[in-house]
Parts: sequence; C-alpha cells; structure tokens
Amino acid sequence: MRNKNHKRLITVAVSLACFAIAFVLDKALPLPIYLPPVLYGSVWILAGWDVLLKAAKNIVRGKVFDEHFLMSAATVGAMAIGRYPEAAAVMIFYQAGEYVQSLAVSRSRASISSLLTIRPDKATVIRDGAEVSLAPEDVEIGEILVVRPGERVPLDGEILSGRSVLDTSALTGESVPQNCKAGDKILSGSVNLQSVLNIRAEKSYGDSTVSRILDLVENASAKKARIENFITRFARYYTPAVVGAALLLAVIPPLFMGNWKDWIFRALAFLVVSCPCALVISVPLGFFGGIGGASRKGVLFKGAAGLEVIDKARLIVFDKTGTLTKGVLEVTAVEPAEDRERILSLAAIAERGSLHPIAKCILLAAPAATQNNYEITEYPGKGIRAIKENEEIVCGSALFMESCGIAYIPATAAGTSLYVARNGSFAGSITVSDVLREEAPEVISALKKQGLSTFMLTGDNDAYAKNIAQKTGVDGYKAELLPDGKVSELEHLMSVANGAVIFVGDGINDAPVLMRADAGISMGGIGSDSAIEASDIVLMRDNLNGILDAKKIASRTLRIVRQNIVFALSVKFAVLLLSAFGYADMWLAVFADVGVTVLAILNAIRTISTHRKKTA
Repeated sequence: MRNKNHKRLITVAVSLACFAIAFVLDKALPLPIYLPPVLYGSVWILAGWDVLLKAAKNIVRGKVFDEHFLMSAATVGAMAIGRYPEAAAVMIFYQAGEYVQSLAVSRSRASISSLLTIRPDKATVIRDGAEVSLAPEDVEIGEILVVRPGERVPLDGEILSGRSVLDTSALTGESVPQNCKAGDKILSGSVNLQSVLNIRAEKSYGDSTVSRILDLVENASAKKARIENFITRFARYYTPAVVGAALLLAVIPPLFMGNWKDWIFRALAFLVVSCPCALVISVPLGFFGGIGGASRKGVLFKGAAGLEVIDKARLIVFDKTGTLTKGVLEVTAVEPAEDRERILSLAAIAERGSLHPIAKCILLAAPAATQNNYEITEYPGKGIRAIKENEEIVCGSALFMESCGIAYIPATAAGTSLYVARNGSFAGSITVSDVLREEAPEVISALKKQGLSTFMLTGDNDAYAKNIAQKTGVDGYKAELLPDGKVSELEHLMSVANGAVIFVGDGINDAPVLMRADAGISMGGIGSDSAIEASDIVLMRDNLNGILDAKKIASRTLRIVRQNIVFALSVKFAVLLLSAFGYADMWLAVFADVGVTVLAILNAIRTISTHRKKTA
C-alpha cells in the first residue's frame, strides 16, 4: 500500500509539472495547431493511463458503471471536442483525490491493524527435556511454554512457575503493567516484561484470546451499518441513471436547438460531477475510522452496525452479576460487628474443606489460624455441622438453624446470609454478597444525563437485587429470572422502548439475551468465548466506562458520516443542475467531484485523528 501511494504521488507530481509546462507554452507562444493536443494529450495519458486501462478491463468484464468509466468517458469526450486542458486537469485531480483516499484508508487501516502486532511469531515449548521453537499453531494443549522477558505469550494458559510483570495494553488498552505469579491464568498476546515464565497451554492457538481478537478485528467491517448498505444500493442505481441522463442531455436538446458541441460539453461536465466517489469512499472510511479509534480505547466493535445501534439506543439493560457487580463474593457484614473475628473463626472451622464459593469467601475473611480436628458433616443446600469432643459448631441457612432447634436473630444486611451457633447457642450471622463495581453508579448517572433509560435483569433474589438497583440508580429492575425469563423480559422492554435496546452482560450465561437485544455488549469479553460469539461490542478493559466511550465514539462517527452524505449530495446535485443548464464548466465539475471527495475524506479522517489525540 505504501509503495502504491508513493507511485501515485510521483505520477501526480510529474503530471502536474508537465501540465504547467504545457499550459505556459500554450498561452505564451503561438504554437502550431497540432501541438496543444499533443502536449495536453501526453499529460492526460501520463496521469490517467491506469484509469483508462481499468475502465476498459471492467467493460470487458461487464462492470461498466464505475468511477473509472465516468472519468474515462468524460475526458475522452473532452479531448474529442477540443477541451484539452480540462481533460488533462480532470485526470490529474482525480489521481490527486485517489492519492488522498489511499492515504486516508492506509491511516484508518493502520489504526485497526496496530492490534495485529499482538500476533506471536513463535512459541518455545519443552519437548523431551529440550526447548523447541514452533509456530503457535503447532503447540498442543497441555504442553509447557517458556516465555522470556520481551516475548509475547503465544497461547492462553496457567503459569506453572515464575513471577513477572505483564504488558496487557494491546489486549485491554490498560497502560499499567499487571503482576502475575504461579497459579494465575495468562492470556495470549500479553508481553512478559520481567522474568522467565513457564506456562501450561490450556487452549489451542485457534481458540486462544489473541486469535479470537485478531479474527474480530480483521472482520470488523463485515457487519455494515444501514447507512453503508443504503450508500451501496444508492451507487448501484445512481451511476447508471446519471450516465443515461448525460446521454440524453448530449442528444435530445441539440436535436431541437442545435449547438451539438455545447450540449456534449455540458453532458461531459455532468458525467464528471456525477461520480459518487465522495459517498462510496468517505462513508465506509468514517465507520472504519470509528472502529479503529474505539479499539484503542479498549472497545471492540464487531462491525459498523454496532456503532449505529448504540448511537440511537434509548434503553440500556444490565445484567447484575459480573456486570454491575464484580462477580466475586466477599464478606460484607458480620453481626454483631464486635464479635466479627470470633464468628468468622467459628464459621471457618465448619467451612474448612468445603468447595462452595461462600465457604471460600469466609475462609479468606477469617483469621489465618483455624482448628481442624473436627468431624465435619455437610448437608447440601442447608449447612454444615462440625463436632469435636464436647463442642458442636453449626453453620448454615436460617432454615438449617430452625431444623437444629436453634433460635437466631435474622441478619439485617443485604446479601446471602448464613448463621453460626456454638453448642446450641446462637453466635451471630455472616452476610456475603457480590461487590458493586466502583464505576457503576457514575456510569448509570452519566447515561441517564444523556437521556437514556436504564434497567437491570437478574436471577438473584429480590431483596439483594433491590439493594443493587438502589445503589446504582437504575430506573427499574426484575429479579429471580431464569435465562428464558430474561429473554422474555427483554422482549417486553423492546416492545415498549422508544428506540434501540442494548443489553450488557458477562457473555457466559447471558448469551441468549445478548443475541436477542438490538445490540449486545459483553463485559470482560477477552476471557470468554461466548462473549465474542454473542455480543456486538466487547469491552476489553472489563470496565463499564467503556459503554460511555463506545457511545461517544459512535455518536461522533455517525455525525461525521451524515455530514459527508449531506455535503456530498448537496454540492453534487447543485452542480449537476448548473452543468445541465450550461452554468458549470469542467473546472467546477472537477471541484464537485474530486474537491468534494477530498473534503469528505478529510472530514472522515477526523474519526481517526480525534481518538488518537485523546489517547496519546
């Protein structure tokens, strides 16, 4: 692409210099009548030989009505009626416009393709006691990878040994390096910054994070927005229509009014103006630039359609667990608070050895030293009884306390509560709950200020859902929903919403709802297969602020695209009318084509450059 741009720039520069020489000679000297056509004709061929060749090839293939045909027909006609300078100028400025277009496309593509640097070149694997360098695609699941400082992690896996610092900016946009140690999960595409790591590969290259992101990025333009589809259809009918109109303009009026040369020239100017390059180039370029700008903010759009939907969204529906909350249980209350350590210590004795998430949560919060010579009996779904000599500890739900004949004081904190008793005497209660994301209330508030409604759907109990709804400030909520219930509730919200509806979920158990919404946004999608499959937008930083970034980028991108459509169509139709009535010469036609295209492209580039400044 770079070499092609360089060649086109040289062609434009040389052609412009030759045109200037021909123009000076033509105006300053009394040249023989045959010399101006030769001079300008040479410039025309130098500047436009590839355009003429492409037009001829496309005609042979049956693809007649494109910009190459329009430029060729207009300039050949101009040469035929003796408008040599205009014919040469049209080709030069057309090539200049193509050069600007190529630069813009290259810049836009680079904004997305910068992510392609996360592709690992090789993987070092231990086989038969020796290190072997392989292509990442050849590494098998379960093999041990060796990743040295400065190298990219080739496959998703678990760190077996070593402690280091990782640069995950290419995956998440997060500039702060992340610490890692043995036992931690590690994502492919991360850069090891500090010391050697031994990693067990847990996924093949095709299923790894880096491969999925690359596939997503490389196919980002696959889903077109409705505006893009409209422009494609518009150009398909518009170009033949204007060619037919130009032909009628060249033939019908002179049959009645004479002056064939004047009407043919008007028709040729009409052809030059009619070229739809400004729309066909600038609209996709605007969307492409928006997608590229978003990727640097840690937001991956799977296509332009996602930009369009989030721009016109009026309702955003959130999942609770893993979306508005962190999806990690913590001990949030112990009652009575003054007996916190004793109650947690008793509960830890009973919960030791249990694999239940609540048990793990309690063990993390309890004092480090706990006794372990107890006979443990677990009652699934109810509680645990721990007995040692003359001591009995009971830990479980309220119903379990009642079944054991123990009087208890109901917990007042919101969340999942379990109760602890020692030797038949109630000791206290422990409440565990999913922790609210710090940014959630601020993001909900910002969305509501922008005029959006917010709603929460969750399978959790009503009391806890109400607590989270109050803390975040969502406009409403529905609790205790099974996955199919979430879909039904979302469909109801979509039927009454005045605009597009977006669902934000964690991309695992929410896949059906993500797919049913007008657009789905997945949280923390780089670690979830179903997130990339089901959602239209992936928040790589696992942070709700990405929704605000996505909406801002989408709004700006759509605004620029609409500006280009209105500007290009207004100027073109105005100059088309002027051309038909003889008030526009070939120079104005050149501006209406090449000039408008260049201005539209420069405007579209703003979708790229603005995001770069903000993320610099």
